Amino acid sequence: MALNSNMEVLEAQIRELFGRTVWTHKTQEKCADILNARNHTIKIIQIVLSALTTTGILITVFGDNDVVGIISAIISTTLLILTTYIKNYNLGQIAQKHSDAAIKLWNIREKYLSLLTDIKINAMTEAQIREQRDILQKELFTVYKGAERTINKAYDEASKALKQNEELTFSDEEIDNFLPDKLRKGGK
Repeated sequence: MALNSNMEVLEAQIRELFGRTVWTHKTQEKCADILNARNHTIKIIQIVLSALTTTGILITVFGDNDVVGIISAIISTTLLILTTYIKNYNLGQIAQKHSDAAIKLWNIREKYLSLLTDIKINAMTEAQIREQRDILQKELFTVYKGAERTINKAYDEASKALKQNEELTFSDEEIDNFLPDKLRKGGK
């Protein structure tokens, strides 16, 4: 196999690894968002159920209303079940682990992007590229090993974000808007 062909194969592999890292980063990010939203909703439900239970108990104690007492007991039982669920599944903590994994994956994604840039401009030897690829693979393994498993909804939202909303895609004009005049491609 010719040297040029070896470089093409290495570049193809690194492009694939970059793509996978982009997807995994976005999926971890979306999973954190979903779990944070669920956690917020559950906390609001807990507050509402607590308020209803307390109100019902006060009405029962001071108003002698048995129906309200029964309803309060049912609400209180629902609150107990919900609180038990939250105790066993700390959604806030799990969401934070997804967020931490996403941050680490973002860094690796950017390193892959830089490696692809170096390949395109012939700034590295084949051996250097393989060495950097192997280092990044070890970093990825460490992140994956410590990351929480994602949920299907997070993958679906990541897919929508990347394919439909093009969250990681910028036109030259959009990039130019972020840059000072002297660095703009549009020649301003």
